[in-house]
Amino acid sequence: MHGRGAFATQRILEGTRIIEYAGERIAPAEADRRDPDGRPGPHHTFLFAIDDDIVIDAGVGGNEARWINHSCDPNCDAVVDDQRIWIEAIRDIAPGEELAYDYAYELPERHTPAAKKMYPCSCGARKCRGTILAKKR
Repeated sequence: MHGRGAFATQRILEGTRIIEYAGERIAPAEADRRDPDGRPGPHHTFLFAIDDDIVIDAGVGGNEARWINHSCDPNCDAVVDDQRIWIEAIRDIAPGEELAYDYAYELPERHTPAAKKMYPCSCGARKCRGTILAKKR
């Protein structure tokens, strides 16, 4: 997949809160300044918005959660609880299996074919949508 990845070292049961997505808590304006959008090449960032006021930058003080890749057929979900982001298992996960959640990245503008190329997915899922962008409704 995209980055290093994170793998289960033991069996993880559905519903298990695996790890917190940790890092520096910053304002959205600072996140915009740090965001690599507009640079050549595929999009890559450790920024994760909690809400309209707080963004976690796992590139600064982050933990292993930052290496969890995207998948269109994930085994985990990112859950916001009390202004913290947790990665939770949405099904049982076997030892050695890669952990993944659907990034469902949202752009303020329309998800054009050009935008989808900037945010590619290579998860290999049978129903891969070809992008880490969220499905537009």
